Amino acid sequence: MRAEVLSILRCPETQTPLNAASDALVNEINAAIRAGRLVDRAGKAIVETIDGGLVRLAGDVLYPIVDQIPVLLADESIALSQLGERLSK
Repeated sequence: MRAEVLSILRCPETQTPLNAASDALVNEINAAIRAGRLVDRAGKAIVETIDGGLVRLAGDVLYPIVDQIPVLLADESIALSQLGERLSK
């Protein structure tokens, strides 16, 4: 994602800046998705892997990027507490 676009995006809940998720975090999330271990914040099972993600400043929530489009909907975000050790930085 281009830096100028990333600089204007904000968390829809807290209005704090978002950071691009590391490749390691995206890989960990996709492995958990393939294993059937992740749900979104609305409780719906996540079945499709993501292209990337945007992590809110607190490092607790990731907004997925699907087909190169950020999905900035709270219900479709992923609570990173579902993963073991967080790799969001």
